[in-house]
Amino acid sequence: MYATQALTHLVPLAEELDKNKVTPGVLGFIVFAALAVGVWLLMKSMNRHMGKVDFEEAPQEPKEPKEPAGAKGAAEPAGSAKRK
Repeated sequence: MYATQALTHLVPLAEELDKNKVTPGVLGFIVFAALAVGVWLLMKSMNRHMGKVDFEEAPQEPKEPKEPAGAKGAAEPAGSAKRK
């Protein structure tokens, strides 16, 4: 099939398209693909950097509850009993 014959077959298809309709086209696809590749490279780099992190958590020391300055010798709240 010659190129001119192929074009004559595609012309009726082009006339069916709405000329007032906006589509992203090839440029939109290229931009979207470039963004997708960029995000993939960023994720790959992040995983590589996170693999290099050597984090050791310090053991937690038991914290004693802080009492207000005037609370010493104050009455126990209702419902709390001292163990013997």
